[in-house]
Amino acid sequence: MDHKRKDTFKLFPYQKEIALAILDSVYNKRGLTFTVEIARQGGKNEISARIERQLLTQFQNESKNLIKCSPTFRPQAFISMQRLKQKLNESEYRKKWTTELENMIRVGEARAIFLSADTASNVVGNTAHLLLEVDEAQDVSEEKYSKEFRPMGSTTNVTNVLYGTTWDDSTLLEKMKQINLELERKDGIKRHFRYDWEEVAKYNPEYRAYVLTEKERLGENHSLFLSQYRLLPIHGGGGFLNSVQKALLQGIHGRLSHSPQPRRVTGYSYNPNYSCPVIQNPEYSKIYVAGIDLAGEAESFEDDFRRDIKPRVDSTVITIGEVEINKQVPRNDNQTKSNDQISNFKTGRSIKIVEHYAFTGIKHPDLYARMVDIIKNVWQCKRVVVDATGIGQPVASFLRQELGSRIVPFTFTAPAKTELGFNLLSAINSGSLKMYAGDNSAEFKEFWFEMEKAKSFYRPSRTMNFYVDPCEGHDDYLMSLALLVEAANAYTPSVAYGRLP
Repeated sequence: MDHKRKDTFKLFPYQKEIALAILDSVYNKRGLTFTVEIARQGGKNEISARIERQLLTQFQNESKNLIKCSPTFRPQAFISMQRLKQKLNESEYRKKWTTELENMIRVGEARAIFLSADTASNVVGNTAHLLLEVDEAQDVSEEKYSKEFRPMGSTTNVTNVLYGTTWDDSTLLEKMKQINLELERKDGIKRHFRYDWEEVAKYNPEYRAYVLTEKERLGENHSLFLSQYRLLPIHGGGGFLNSVQKALLQGIHGRLSHSPQPRRVTGYSYNPNYSCPVIQNPEYSKIYVAGIDLAGEAESFEDDFRRDIKPRVDSTVITIGEVEINKQVPRNDNQTKSNDQISNFKTGRSIKIVEHYAFTGIKHPDLYARMVDIIKNVWQCKRVVVDATGIGQPVASFLRQELGSRIVPFTFTAPAKTELGFNLLSAINSGSLKMYAGDNSAEFKEFWFEMEKAKSFYRPSRTMNFYVDPCEGHDDYLMSLALLVEAANAYTPSVAYGRLP
């Protein structure tokens, strides 16, 4: 059968091992199910496209299908189609393939059919003769695969391949992997292939350099680095921050206490909302940003119900940060886009938490003037990210109307909060985010109480929730901190352009 495998010689050794095992099962009608875990950007899609091209050209005189499903049709299945077309164009079949409908590529009589594995997709009626592939299998429903996709190859004893990276121990990929490992122990046939980033890097120095940069940026204990590059599954929930991360978060700088240090001062005035004079129209030498987490309307009480009397009452918390941009680190956007869920915290910038404001039991409209004063007059914040979920939407709209584009509304959804949490972890792990030194204040104590109590929960859909259990307290400071990091990411310094005389 060597003549049928001529496409595999250009692959790296670990890719060739996988491709040969899959092709052997196809050609000899073994009907095996393989699980393939390769570190993110390690080349699993290249293996898949090469195998698909080889099967289509090998069986072009027969009316047979191979089927590949992805968690979504656009962009994931569509990208797989484009990759197969590219591979066909690189071969002698450049002018011999055609497309049918929106989701088929045909060479002669053989077809590659690309389908969505979304739970709402209608895929019943398709038959897989040559191969059944599941891309990003960790994101595909076990029920969808078992009831609708696997039966597509029942009459043909088709070979199944599930590609992906690890997430938690409840995913389809992880469960099939455990089944394969048990079968391997019984009959010695290798069905599970696992290559973490260090194995991939043996053959690709540029990949090694890239992953080492990600390791520095995310931190080697970041859940994304552990799952996407080291291929270690996440087990359930637990504490959001470990002891090392909490130590990294603690800084030694002092709290500025409503008084940023100006470069040039034009005058002072007294504001009864604060315990010290407020600088009027200062020109600051530092960049300040803010994150605002808003109290839930259901827990907005009158002023006499203060936190010290009713500690369960939610607060509106404003966290002020000082941003320093040290360097610009180039990133390969093709390697870190949305489906990879890799944190987007920007390296080369540090954030010092310099002040907290907490307003408890005050309704949102009563806070408008104070928030505008803090953002505009006291700190001259360059970017402010505001919780705009639900009842926060009118607050964010008001602030944007008053203060313009420096206000960035943030709506909490599962994917958005996942990225928010990962960015926060990245900032902490890299040592870029620091809390002011202890000052025995109520704000300092509440901040660290929430950091101690914060929990995380990883879902099978590769989303993550972080929170403080309502039975133990609130997460106002935690969410405001995460929004602060988002504000630092959202700020881009202006660049002056000109020309030399």
